[in-house]
Amino acid sequence: MSALLVPPGRVPRAENADVVLGPVTTEVYRAFLASSAGASLGAGFLQCPSWAEVKEGWRAQLLGWGPDPASGRLTGVALVLLRQFPGTRKYFAYLPEGPVADWSDPRIDGWLTPLLDHLRRAGAFAVRMGPSPAYRRWDAALLKSRTGAGRRLADVLASEVDPLGTAVAERLRARDWRRCGGDGTGDDGDAQPRHVFQVPLAGRSTEDLWSGLSQEWRRNIRRAQKEGVEVVVGSAAELPEFYRLLGVTERRDGFRLGRSLAYYERQYAALNAEEPGRMKLYLARHHGEILAAHTMIGVGRRVWYQTGASADHRREVRPSNALQWRMLLDAHALGADVYDMRGVPSTLDPDERAYGLLRWKLGTGGQVVETLGEWERPLGGTANQALYRAFQAYLNRR
Repeated sequence: MSALLVPPGRVPRAENADVVLGPVTTEVYRAFLASSAGASLGAGFLQCPSWAEVKEGWRAQLLGWGPDPASGRLTGVALVLLRQFPGTRKYFAYLPEGPVADWSDPRIDGWLTPLLDHLRRAGAFAVRMGPSPAYRRWDAALLKSRTGAGRRLADVLASEVDPLGTAVAERLRARDWRRCGGDGTGDDGDAQPRHVFQVPLAGRSTEDLWSGLSQEWRRNIRRAQKEGVEVVVGSAAELPEFYRLLGVTERRDGFRLGRSLAYYERQYAALNAEEPGRMKLYLARHHGEILAAHTMIGVGRRVWYQTGASADHRREVRPSNALQWRMLLDAHALGADVYDMRGVPSTLDPDERAYGLLRWKLGTGGQVVETLGEWERPLGGTANQALYRAFQAYLNRR
């Protein structure tokens, strides 16, 4: 396993007047995520310790902020992934959808500066992170009425602008952080999707969820039930079939994730070893044949639909709609506040191929959420800035 969790004592603590930053054990890290304080910060699965097990080619560190990180007295945590730049002893530091910290704290330097100091000492020449606050939201009903040739999400006045997201973006710019891909309408430069689709679940009944679906979605779910589509939770044994269907989906829809079967097997094993049932594989069968398979991940009070795959034939029995309805109901039964359907494109042009994915997710009646995206900065010094530019060129070639 290439991901290496650094034990306490191997990395010196960084301190300032407000907090102490130091390495923490896996047990301390997980306990914080499970605590009420950790849950309130809304950690995603990419900041769970198990994600380090999934990412080959990266070293990993588990860090914590607080009065005494080693003993578990924490106010925030971070999974830091480190990738060595070829031919050097320098690293690119990445905090996917992290750190798990209080972004509403206006004293952002109190915990951000110790992190940057620590990463410099660890040999990082640059860092990328994904702040958790949202930036803008668009309701499904609004976007359905605003489609048109050449239209993008940015052309539509948002249903809601999050003041916290706006404030965090301003604070980061003032500290020389650069938003990956710029501030345009696309997601270019982000490793994780900038625009995601979320279905709110808190305070809603199953009847509310059903009435929130579009007429087309309700019709398709009824069709699947009438045709005898059976939805079940599978196991690791069905991952090869999921992967085969994913290849079919990629060829049909014109995209490529570039993941191997071993990647999904490793992900399934690592996440479920951390917490049984954290990652589930849902299967839609029709006359005994698996026609669609979707993966779902749960952390705290959030659930994600991560990856979907389906066959080219018998699409008229609507297996994917049946799967999503079952997953929505299961997320609701687990007490989740949000069902996150992950990335959507920024186009509102029905003639663009990518719009089909957004149109499908809009049918659930949720919201498109623009996150703050990912932010980068070199870690000081002329040599590090030159290495950062070289690293960007290296990534572009890959």
